[in-house]
Amino acid sequence: MNRRRELIHLSALERSLSGAVLAIVLAISQPASSVSIGGPFSLTAPDGTTVTDQTYRGKWLLVYFGYTFCPNSCPTTLMEIAAALEKLGPNAAKVQPIFITVDPKRDTPDVLAKYTESFDPRIVGLTGTPAQIAAVAHEYGAYYVAHKGDEGANDYLIDHSTYLYVMDPQGQFVQAFDADTPADRIADDLLHLVKPEGKSH
Repeated sequence: MNRRRELIHLSALERSLSGAVLAIVLAISQPASSVSIGGPFSLTAPDGTTVTDQTYRGKWLLVYFGYTFCPNSCPTTLMEIAAALEKLGPNAAKVQPIFITVDPKRDTPDVLAKYTESFDPRIVGLTGTPAQIAAVAHEYGAYYVAHKGDEGANDYLIDHSTYLYVMDPQGQFVQAFDADTPADRIADDLLHLVKPEGKSH
């Protein structure tokens, strides 16, 4: 019965896909002030503590929604984030990458910690209750929907949006990178953001 309720909930999310995609298209093509992406959240950090959007104030955020069983887009994006952090050098200290799971059933804090650390220890994996995950996904215009396999309750893949959101130190949306953005582009754009007046030296 719980599984049925989850699938009904995810089906509703899938129906909102077109709206979410439209929000992202607008976010990429228009100034940050003209769209509403991001907002308050309360999630669980790898050490089991509760973190909120206020926890990361003062840092530039890279926010990505995914899950540890993801076969392609998630590991690829996390590798690009890790490479971008390396390219940023000391300026990487001004940036906090956040990986928010859309699979809280399997992605416990411990699972997330091991997964993100395998790419870069500076990437923080956050989880929460299904309701908390749905709430933060809604704030960011992200979507996700599970597709059941044939091997039982834990055999499923999740279709999800693959945008990497950039939030400024005050928690305001700045821009989004699509799934194919290479590390060099991510690092260059971030450098212009975190450096005063866009100076690179």
